[in-house]
Amino acid sequence: MIKINEDFAENILFNDTLNKAQCEVLDISYPLQNGWENELLNKEISSQDAELLILLTGKIALKAQEQIIKNYKRLQEYKLFIKENSTSENILPIDSSSIVTIYCDGACKGNPGNAGSGVAVYNDDIITLYSGLFIEYGTNNIAELNALKKALEISQNCNETIIYSDSMYAIDCITKWGYTWKKNDWTKKGGEIKNLELIKEVHNLYDNMKDKVIIKHVKGHSGVEGNELADRMAVNAINSKEESFIKFEFKNINNVLKMESF
Repeated sequence: MIKINEDFAENILFNDTLNKAQCEVLDISYPLQNGWENELLNKEISSQDAELLILLTGKIALKAQEQIIKNYKRLQEYKLFIKENSTSENILPIDSSSIVTIYCDGACKGNPGNAGSGVAVYNDDIITLYSGLFIEYGTNNIAELNALKKALEISQNCNETIIYSDSMYAIDCITKWGYTWKKNDWTKKGGEIKNLELIKEVHNLYDNMKDKVIIKHVKGHSGVEGNELADRMAVNAINSKEESFIKFEFKNINNVLKMESF
């Protein structure tokens, strides 16, 4: 879920107002009543509704608004169909008896903004790169959690895995804070747990395989090859807008390291 802040509100307002279709998505009365601005801010919406609100921005005729909503629903159905029937080279758990080292990283352009995740897998002398999980309106923390989740999924069939992340937030959520929050029925003192559903997924995945997985912190942008490669893959996901998580083909690792980095 996404909580609407002033930055996002600016992206969906036209002449400082909302149109009828946007109000229906937001469950706000139309015509707008006094105090609607306060009702808008901090309202929680899904990422799909956030995308739809942006598409509906502007002075658009009612019929056009209705058509945009219909088209968007069709697009979501098509994306689901593609995801369920994709034959692209998606990731598979590695079956390895040796120690596998995985670097994972997330990137965000704007924070919140376009986000993506990347992974670099070292299995003996073989390096495999993955990139994707593009989110139109995400955060760096979400991208980091998504990357860590994929690293754990890759590790499921390994005897022993070391995972490196440069996000202490992601590491602590999964290996430390998650256990306390779970004991307290997934609540914490002092407010909400942001990204809760994603944290639950990644924490449960880690908890089921913690005896054969070690998660360590690595300083970001410090010249560690694996971390730098994962970073390039995360940025590549943003630039390519790749929503699935797929293998990145390359011939020369130095050329990958020359790719854009944030």
